[in-house]
Amino acid sequence: MTTNNIIIFGPTGHVGSAVARSIHHYSAKTVFLAMRDPKKPIPGLSPDQEQERGFQRIQADLAKPETIHAAVEKSGAKRAFIYMVRDTSDNMRSSIEALKSAGIEFVVFLSSAGVQGDIRTIPPREIISWLHAQVEINLEEIFGRDGFVAVRPAFFASNAMWWKRMIREGEVKLVYPEAKLDWISPGDIGRVSAALLAGGSRAVDGADERNFVRLCGPELVSQRDAVGIIGKVIGENIKVTQLDEHEAVEVYEKDFGMPGPIGQHLINVLKRRAGVGGSDDAFEGPAYEEAVSNVPKYAGRQPTRFEEWVEENRQEFGG
Repeated sequence: MTTNNIIIFGPTGHVGSAVARSIHHYSAKTVFLAMRDPKKPIPGLSPDQEQERGFQRIQADLAKPETIHAAVEKSGAKRAFIYMVRDTSDNMRSSIEALKSAGIEFVVFLSSAGVQGDIRTIPPREIISWLHAQVEINLEEIFGRDGFVAVRPAFFASNAMWWKRMIREGEVKLVYPEAKLDWISPGDIGRVSAALLAGGSRAVDGADERNFVRLCGPELVSQRDAVGIIGKVIGENIKVTQLDEHEAVEVYEKDFGMPGPIGQHLINVLKRRAGVGGSDDAFEGPAYEEAVSNVPKYAGRQPTRFEEWVEENRQEFGG
């Protein structure tokens, strides 16, 4: 598959690095890696591999439209992978306009599974979903419905890395430990995103919804069992202690660096996933099955199970 020049923003992140590692399967002219700090290492991609694949680093910051315009114009890229940045006053509208005015024709956006239904009616109290929805709205208004695809993954396996310090100390403190999650691998998200980036709008030909692709991991695992899986892989017996919601907000803010509203939103999600005060059918029925099947559909391989992901990343947990 031959494509135009591609620019990948955020290649040092869990998903962005996976996009960069996967894009070489497709015949892009040149791939530019847009970074705030072009000297920063990219996980899983050595300098020799970058050179072999003809990657070029370029400075840009998705929160600063002038740097975006300059990077895209210099790269000559026609397609871009982007993610949401919170520190913009207009939900990235100016950044998206900079992509368009500099020559980008098609965007793959890392969104969220929380964006569902009529995205213009998602309430601001659902802060993570609302923020991603605003970016999708801006993409639609600026690029049109044929100019972008939003990738909407559910709960990242890499979120388990929030627990790294606690795992090393032998005790993980959780709110709603019985909450079941899908733990989708960032590598799977990146592989799907790379396929969409390379294929452009043609990649979603025939899909019922052309502007988004839902993704889920292949199995539902509770937080408590996820800790047990990590312990099994690294050979440690890890204690689980249950927190109340007030304690959890404090842990998320102090230990995980999450602003209060973001932490509370996540706690609300976990509460629903635990079946407390109502149910959450996000991981049930045909919609969930389709989200799981979208990994092999677009990435060409079966989705990664959580234990497989932990094995791949055991050193992160001290194993």
